[in-house]
Amino acid sequence: MTNSNDSLDNQNPEIWQMRLYVAGQTPKSLTAFANLKKICEEYLNGQYQIEIIDLTQHPELAIEDSILALPTLVRKLPEPIKKIIGDLSNTEKVLVGLQIFSGMD
Repeated sequence: MTNSNDSLDNQNPEIWQMRLYVAGQTPKSLTAFANLKKICEEYLNGQYQIEIIDLTQHPELAIEDSILALPTLVRKLPEPIKKIIGDLSNTEKVLVGLQIFSGMD
C-alpha cells in the first residue's frame, strides 16, 4: 500500500476497495451494483475491488461498518472511509462522495 494522497495521478496506483452492503438480490441492490460497476469502470480504470456483502446471509457484518440502511457503499481504501446510501444512480453525487476527481471538470 502506498502513502500517496493522489491515487489516480501517481505512478504507483492504489487499488480502491469498495464494499457494497445489500439485502439479497432486490432490484435496488442490483441497480446499486450495476451503477457502482459502471462508475468504477469509467473512472477508476480497473484499479478497484468491489466486495458485495449480503446482509441477509451475514447480518453480523453490518456492525463492522455501522450500516443503518441498504444498499450502502463503503469506500474502505483509500482512506478516509466514505459511505454512500442508495442505489448510486446519481453519478455526480457518487463521484463527489467517493472523492473521485480524475477525468472530471
